[in-house]
Amino acid sequence: MLQGIYAISDEILTPYQEIFTMLSKAIKGGVSIFQFRDKTHQDNQIESLVTELMDYCKQEGVLFVLNDRIELAMKLQTKGLHIGKKQEVNPYSLDELLMIRKSYGGILGVSCYGDLQLAQNAKEIGADYIAFGSCFTSSTKTQAKVISLDLFQKIQGIKKCAIGGINQQNIHQLQNADMAACISSIWKGDITQNILNLKRNWKKI
Repeated sequence: MLQGIYAISDEILTPYQEIFTMLSKAIKGGVSIFQFRDKTHQDNQIESLVTELMDYCKQEGVLFVLNDRIELAMKLQTKGLHIGKKQEVNPYSLDELLMIRKSYGGILGVSCYGDLQLAQNAKEIGADYIAFGSCFTSSTKTQAKVISLDLFQKIQGIKKCAIGGINQQNIHQLQNADMAACISSIWKGDITQNILNLKRNWKKI
């Protein structure tokens, strides 16, 4: 399940009144994983939407991942949870990661940016996958530092997700990643065709 094109929602590019239609088109193109990311609303404001998206993804055979909202993920027993930094500032410590892993029984992904030690910590506590990025200059996170793609070869024994600036022209460079997470290159334009093009150009799936 942890392989292929990984679609991430965006509050501007995937407005909530259109998100199910857009997700349907992404699934038609062959997306494997869908992450719901919302940075502005309170948990209780999006709980019903998260529940509906979870159910829809389950029905369609796509892995649903909730971004950063640990308590909500535990409450709803989401299939997947992805965590980055605390309040977008500091990475989780090894002890904090271990506590999250012990409390959350679903698929756990951890953002490691360009830090091999963070990746080792995530592997040590039993995370299911790590994410390295930004792999290329990102239009979504313009301040994100671009990493060396050699990182994907420097850690083994855990699934690896590439993120940041991935598009149809550069995805072929990610042969050492198991998943390619995209935002703009999926949701802008013809969603189904965008994913088909990404898969074709990646040449590994």
